Amino acid sequence: MRYLFLSLLFAQSLLAQPSSIVVDSNQNVLKELPFGNHQDFEDAARGFIAPLPDEGVIKDLQGNIVWDLKRYDIIRKEENPPPMVNPSLWRQAKLLCKAGLFSVTERIYQVRGADLSNMTLIEGRRGVIVVDPLVSVETARTALDLYRKERGDRPVTAVIYTHSHIDHFGGIRGVLNEDQIGKVKIYAPRGFSEATLSEGVLAGNAMARRASYMYGILLNVGPEGQMTSGLGLTSSTGQISLLLPTNTITQTGQKIVIDGVLFEFLYAPDSEAPAEMLFYLPQFKALCAAEDATHTMHNLYSLRGTKIRDALAWSHYLNETIALFGAESEVVFAQHHWPTWGNERVIDFLEKQRDLYKYIHDQTLHLANQGFGMLDIAEMIKLPKSLSDEWYNRGYYGSVSHNAKSVYCNYLGWFDGNPSNLNPLPTAAAGAKMVEYMGGADSVIEKSREDFEKGNYRWVAQVLNYLVFSDPSNKEAKDLLANTLEQMGYQTENATWRNFYLTGAQELRHGVPKTPFPLKISPDFIAAMPTPALFDYLAILLSGPQAAENPLAILFIIPDRKEKYLLQIKNGVLNYHTRFKPDAAQVTLHVNRSDLNDIVLGIHKLKDLIAEKKAQIEGNPEILTRFLSMLHPFEFWFPIVEPQ
Repeated sequence: MRYLFLSLLFAQSLLAQPSSIVVDSNQNVLKELPFGNHQDFEDAARGFIAPLPDEGVIKDLQGNIVWDLKRYDIIRKEENPPPMVNPSLWRQAKLLCKAGLFSVTERIYQVRGADLSNMTLIEGRRGVIVVDPLVSVETARTALDLYRKERGDRPVTAVIYTHSHIDHFGGIRGVLNEDQIGKVKIYAPRGFSEATLSEGVLAGNAMARRASYMYGILLNVGPEGQMTSGLGLTSSTGQISLLLPTNTITQTGQKIVIDGVLFEFLYAPDSEAPAEMLFYLPQFKALCAAEDATHTMHNLYSLRGTKIRDALAWSHYLNETIALFGAESEVVFAQHHWPTWGNERVIDFLEKQRDLYKYIHDQTLHLANQGFGMLDIAEMIKLPKSLSDEWYNRGYYGSVSHNAKSVYCNYLGWFDGNPSNLNPLPTAAAGAKMVEYMGGADSVIEKSREDFEKGNYRWVAQVLNYLVFSDPSNKEAKDLLANTLEQMGYQTENATWRNFYLTGAQELRHGVPKTPFPLKISPDFIAAMPTPALFDYLAILLSGPQAAENPLAILFIIPDRKEKYLLQIKNGVLNYHTRFKPDAAQVTLHVNRSDLNDIVLGIHKLKDLIAEKKAQIEGNPEILTRFLSMLHPFEFWFPIVEPQ
């Protein structure tokens, strides 16, 4: 997701100070967890070669900052956790600030701290193999330049995408120039293209808006604001690109020699991503776990909105990894965080990551089959100490709570079987009745203040949310809810929960930002979509009520692709056909696919393309005008903590 506006739009004024309850809670964390174990700090620093250039400030061609490591100086320089930060999260944040070029083992290097993810570089016979070129073109280019400065100007001989999330491919044009495109092979797991385009486009607007909460994009960095994402510092804000794979990994056990290096792949679909793979390098006894084994409990459901991941399959893939590669592996590295060295430690790490997801899966279903509902199960599951005491199993990115809910939903859906929950009122309508039953807004606020003083923040947030949705003009309620969310943010170990709480508090106080969102969809995404997928995207832009009153049929002739589609609007929905009667269309549009892409992106208007003779119309042009008028671009800055 691209955020050129960065995170300093609002001054974080009027922030609540941590309550004594929060301070005591955070102090207790210091007693409960093994803070004397410094192994992670040794591992995160091991193999350090060089820092990021320019103190970690990366700019685009226009001089806009797209990555700023210096924002995290306060975390790097301060040793002790502030009272408004969970000490466990503070520890994770300090580890994530270890940035630069690192050696993993012979001929394997990583650039860390230049984006949300890591770039791994594997030296082959003729050049270097790039694994996961980060989020943005600018950060990827900087990472590769840093590697070349220290290791020599090796050409990129291949690229590997471990999975279908944007932080693992978005910077591809920063490591391949135009002359290399089509010549350098790009390897990815089967299903990569479908998963990438589905997630990045069809639900992209809602996902990107929620990601602004999840990654704390609008927050200042520091003790009262964003404290990383737990998985990485945050996401860069530069140019996002996409080149589709040229070669596909389809099964576990597939072996390929790439630039003289033997890769053994493990195909892991529907684990951390719909399309994902791990690989082993026997020559170096090195295992790449992609994002299936990292130094955090991961998400079975990402709070920005994703399809639910299969916890059972995930655990099985890690079990298979141990069986296939565990005996020989001397180092395991991932595309986030830092490696783990030594065979015994590697196996222990993989086993406990495996059992983390298996335990949550099994115990959720154990309790569900006894009749417990989703919310109750999320409270009941506690990890065994042998799992919870491992730092890499702590909930910095995922959590037991929302992961257990995800397992429940994956098997049983959103309905808990209780008929009272089958068709509840929407939030605003329910809020009005809830406030009425509680004796009015003043009564709700009074009782909420009493519970706030007792530290019952979860309940206060729940109740005040009803009041705000029933009356978003009630400033007293919004301020108290903002204070409450801040206390919850200060207390939580989970970086993404903290970002959600603090961003919600900020928007309650200052409102939704009105800054223009300059680019909603990467042109590379639109260009990569097959034409049917592009029409599917247009279908979700379509206003159903308008379309129901305006049936029509348009023949699209796309000469450069030799494609013909009859696009039909009927019953309020858009369908397309490759088989149709010759007289089925009311109007015909001749347009090359690249020009059609520009129309969809809003770069060019249809009338301008017609004037330039890049598009031709046969029939009634008013039909096309009517069709385009029914397509409604999405507003990015929709409200989240207040009603629409």
